[in-house]
Amino acid sequence: MEYITASNIIFVILAFSILFFGVMTVTSTRILRAATSLFFVLFGIAGLYLQMNYEFLAAVQLSVYAGGIVVLFVFAIFLVKNLGEEKEKLSKFKSIMGGLAAVSGLAISLSIILKEKVFVTADTVRADEIAASIDMKWVGDTLMGTERFQYLLPFEAASVLLLACIIGGLVVAQINKKEEEI
Repeated sequence: MEYITASNIIFVILAFSILFFGVMTVTSTRILRAATSLFFVLFGIAGLYLQMNYEFLAAVQLSVYAGGIVVLFVFAIFLVKNLGEEKEKLSKFKSIMGGLAAVSGLAISLSIILKEKVFVTADTVRADEIAASIDMKWVGDTLMGTERFQYLLPFEAASVLLLACIIGGLVVAQINKKEEEI
């Protein structure tokens, strides 16, 4: 018999908050509200990492994604004019196709979850045992190494992508500023 524990309750609260704010992110007609909802989604994911005793990943999630990416989005939003205006409405066809894509993605995910039996039971390995077996020096070497199965190149590629986003935001701001002067 499966007992209701505090860990299960916290997981359900985090899962529903991630789902709720995820839906709010993609359905909001105001772009600043969508960015705020995205922040709460990323914050909830950090909570899931903490529940699995992955403090390092939770800190990275909060500092890089919730702290960095969302702030970059908000700056880009503020640089673009017409902040208070609502975005254009989607056509009925695009809404239906998006809904079908979402439902099919949910069906595929549920079928994989049910087929692979990924539910946590008493027989599964505890998260704290896994976390105790991972050496943080190994994680750092893997993230910043240049050998096979190490991730320095993708890490640097992500930083170039963020730089391109910042430059693109500045270009859009300059174009908008010139249009306002004309």
